[in-house]
Parts: sequence; C-alpha cells; structure tokens
Amino acid sequence: MAIQGALPVEFGVVFPHGAFALGVEAITDFETKKPQMDKATGLPLWAVEVIDADPEARGKAKSVKVKVAADVCPTLPDEVGGMPFRPVEFESMSVVPYVDDNGRRPRVAYSLRARGVRTPGSGARKSPAAKEAA
Repeated sequence: MAIQGALPVEFGVVFPHGAFALGVEAITDFETKKPQMDKATGLPLWAVEVIDADPEARGKAKSVKVKVAADVCPTLPDEVGGMPFRPVEFESMSVVPYVDDNGRRPRVAYSLRARGVRTPGSGARKSPAAKEAA
C-alpha cells in the first residue's frame, strides 16, 4: 500500500474558520498509567481540547482533541477578551484514520496530530540561525 500512517494536512484545511483552545493535558497510557509516547518521535503526547470556529460544525465535530508530540507541555496563547477561548494554530498537522467500533456499527474516524501550537498569524518559529541572519 502506498499510503501508510499519518496523512499530512494544512491547518486551514482542517479548521478553515480557525480554532480555539480550551486547555491542554498529558495523555496517559491506560494500562501502564505512564505518559503515552508518540511512536514516530518518541516524545510524550499532549491533548489540546479545541473548539472549531466553523459556525456549521455540530455535535462531536464542534469540539475535538488534537494530539501534540512535545518534550514539555505546549504553552497556549493568552485568552482573548476575558473569555476562556484562546485562538490557536497547529504546526505540522496530520490526520490518522482509524476504525471506531465503539458504536452500533463501525465507522471511519480521524485522530488529529500536530508538532506544535502557536498564536494565529505568528507564522513558523524561526531558528536562532535564521534570526541572526535577519
């Protein structure tokens, strides 16, 4: 099979109207009670709870969790206007399809993953060498 594992996707394709983070927490392995590790990078996984800003999103599609692989807990941007919502963008997003067989009948579901979280419009973070060259 030509396609295996995660499928890379742009943030704007997944969240064309933007996204708001509510919080972030460590993902714990159910059996070992230790932090769950990303198989591709070996880094701990963190779950960022997100509300999709799409006015058409309903039900389970309105609130999702994006898994972020990072050494330390991702820092979320500041709240806006005294509300508990934090506008966010995710870096290096991917989608992992899987079969969810917890309902009356199996269905294809998707797990969202990212390599980082940033404030919208901030662009990719520059490396120290790129900052010196600027």
